Amino acid sequence: MGGRKKRGLINVDEVVDFFNNIIVEKPYLPLLIPLILIFWAIEKWFFSLSNWVPLVLAVWATIQYGNYHHRMVVEDLNKKWKRVILSTSPITPLEHCEWLNKLLMEIWSNFMNPKLSLRFQSIVEKRLKHRKSRLIEKLELLEFSLGPTPPCLGLHGTRWSTSGDQRVMRLGFDWDTTDISIMLLAKVAKPFFGTAKIVINSLHIKGDLLLMPILDGKAILYSFLSTPEVRLTVAFGSGGSQSLPATELPGVSSWLVKLLSDTLAKTMVEPRRQCFSLPAVDLRKKAVGGIIYVTVISASKLSRSSLRGSLSRRQPSFAVDGLQEYCEDQDLQTFVEVELGALTRRTDVRPGSSPQWDSTFNMVLHDNTGTVRFHLYERTPGSVKYDYLASCEIKMKYVTDDSTTFWAIGPESGVIARHSEFCGKEVEMVLPFEGVNAGEQLAVRLVVKEWQFSDGSLSFNNFVVSSQPSLNGSSNFLSRTGRKINVTVVEGKDLITKDKSGKCNPYVKLQYGKVLQKTKTAHSFNPIWNQKFEFDEIGGGEYLKIKCYTEEVFGDDGIGCARISLEGLIEGSVRDVWVPLEKVNSGELRIQIEAVSIDGCEGSRGSAYPGNGWIELVLVEARDLVAADLRGTSDPYVRVQYGNLKRRTKVMYKTLNPRWHQTLEFPDDGSPLELHVKDHNALLPTSSIGDCVVEYQRLPPNEMSDKWIPLQGVKRGEIHVQVTRKVPELEKRPSLDPEPSLTKARHISSQMKQMMIKLQSLIEDSNLEGISTPLSELETLQDMQEEYMVQLETEQMLLLNKIKELGEEIMNSSPSLTRRLSRS
Repeated sequence: MGGRKKRGLINVDEVVDFFNNIIVEKPYLPLLIPLILIFWAIEKWFFSLSNWVPLVLAVWATIQYGNYHHRMVVEDLNKKWKRVILSTSPITPLEHCEWLNKLLMEIWSNFMNPKLSLRFQSIVEKRLKHRKSRLIEKLELLEFSLGPTPPCLGLHGTRWSTSGDQRVMRLGFDWDTTDISIMLLAKVAKPFFGTAKIVINSLHIKGDLLLMPILDGKAILYSFLSTPEVRLTVAFGSGGSQSLPATELPGVSSWLVKLLSDTLAKTMVEPRRQCFSLPAVDLRKKAVGGIIYVTVISASKLSRSSLRGSLSRRQPSFAVDGLQEYCEDQDLQTFVEVELGALTRRTDVRPGSSPQWDSTFNMVLHDNTGTVRFHLYERTPGSVKYDYLASCEIKMKYVTDDSTTFWAIGPESGVIARHSEFCGKEVEMVLPFEGVNAGEQLAVRLVVKEWQFSDGSLSFNNFVVSSQPSLNGSSNFLSRTGRKINVTVVEGKDLITKDKSGKCNPYVKLQYGKVLQKTKTAHSFNPIWNQKFEFDEIGGGEYLKIKCYTEEVFGDDGIGCARISLEGLIEGSVRDVWVPLEKVNSGELRIQIEAVSIDGCEGSRGSAYPGNGWIELVLVEARDLVAADLRGTSDPYVRVQYGNLKRRTKVMYKTLNPRWHQTLEFPDDGSPLELHVKDHNALLPTSSIGDCVVEYQRLPPNEMSDKWIPLQGVKRGEIHVQVTRKVPELEKRPSLDPEPSLTKARHISSQMKQMMIKLQSLIEDSNLEGISTPLSELETLQDMQEEYMVQLETEQMLLLNKIKELGEEIMNSSPSLTRRLSRS
């Protein structure tokens, strides 16, 4: 029965190809139709031809089909023979390579070990951030060294082979070392407690390594033929204690082995390959990011029967089902999702088995290497569900001669490699889909628009814009307050919305270090903000984090995020970039970034006059605060934090527009000045209704800055402050109060004692309603006392500085006195 069914099947594709071939090779075939009509007329009106015409037609059709089938068989045999010849020959004789291991032994300790340790350390740190064991809450890499023992290469010899037009070297890889030193600090999760050190002190990796030279020897691709054998020896300890057995934390050792094996399998096991570049020139530049334009051009020969999808697509069908499937391939509705890190973009949906998209996307790379993945999906009409069909990928890497190498998996697991000598040069590649052998391909084009380097220079359009050398050497980073970073959120485009009404009310939050800033809310899918924010520059590769939200009635929805590296900013030049939003399929923000130096600072931690003045902050009022109480009001007060000093204002009850008009003073040491607006509660914990940072470091001395500052972390609210950086002479500084500070402090202390007595009596009488007022007054008195103590400390500091200045003047004006003191 099975044989009969198979013989009864009709291959629709073969029938269609047969008739197409007949039409191509026999252009006169369409003339048969009128000829048949003439024969039919002769048959009907003159004499009968039905006895011999069908026989002639049958013989002719049989001969044509036989010729076609013979030609197809010959072509198929030629393809198979060519594939066998190219894949199996030539294979060179086995070559011994003891010299290679001797050379590796000589250069390993001083050259290769330090470089490979640094490279693998960065890779391990990235992997540990995303992969953790269930027994470990937090994992940190403390030490990484590959040790003095190099791996052994080709112990049983090496040989060359040819796969297609690609030369491949195969050699054994065996690395068994007990000198490796990898130390991890793990914070153990519950039910365990504390921290533990995980020490990897031995490693064994064994497998077959493949080396493939590409681009005329400009680079080498390397990978393992299959997943290598991996063994680790793990020890545990805590502090200075002795190492404990690995079974002390069950599962961690096997998890580390699995993590290493999975990493190797996903990154450098055939057909996944890594690239080692061999540039003729080394410009010694470290690329930290780049901007890439990715264009999805088209696809060809898409078919449900061969692409990855539901199992029903791979089942055999009868003639009617095969014809229906062939027709449905012409009705495919597909799109491509482009993925680079956390950034994804989608093309429009196009019909047909050879769709044309021509969609270009602006993508951002946060390293000197990256993988651009292309995922093909089918959209089912009338359904919101997308069916995954297939995928392919392109890897790219910056080369130190200022070029870029691209490589991908080719047909029959071969290699596709391209080289872009400079930024701006287009690279076009036709990629086969992985796991599909029916000829489906995707055409894409990539253009590296810009590479960004750690020293602040940029490489774009075949030009390198060098950074200006800083005062501290090659790096442009000064100390924390040596420069300011001005960030302007200019505009956005193609933003998305999650609101069912289709409206978009976007705003942007910026975070740099611990400082948060927020733009106003716009009302457009292509908003324009033109808002400028200022941050203190932070070293150590800190990113500017961007989050975009749309304001909704029942909670704001995130519509994308991004991050920008601020390394190597050049003073006097503005970096103007369009940043694509991650974790969404559409949306970009235009950001302008500028580094500004503070005159006269020279690396001081705060203002230009540290230790020679104070900061006067006047908290005037606030408006449009959020309601923290159920009655629709709040009891707001402000908690001010300046370094380690904390102050607070009085509480204004039942209002969203409080007025304090309260003055606070702090010694000027350059610390951040933070304001936290709180809602007062007598018995319950206080709740936050917004916070902000007051920038004062760049203010001219003795000039007041009057401004409204929007509150962060809430939907609305602003606070009105007046801040002045005071640098007066001691004798010109007026006192805050005509009453002596010490007398005033004692008076406040007596009031606090009376208030404590009153509070104790209310507690004894169980009068909970009356407790809130004396508690608030007590907190206000305590803050006033702390304020006067700070005033005394400030006056003392100014007095000591003045005495020091007078002493220096006396010494400079009396040379004889100076000589007497030096003799004595």
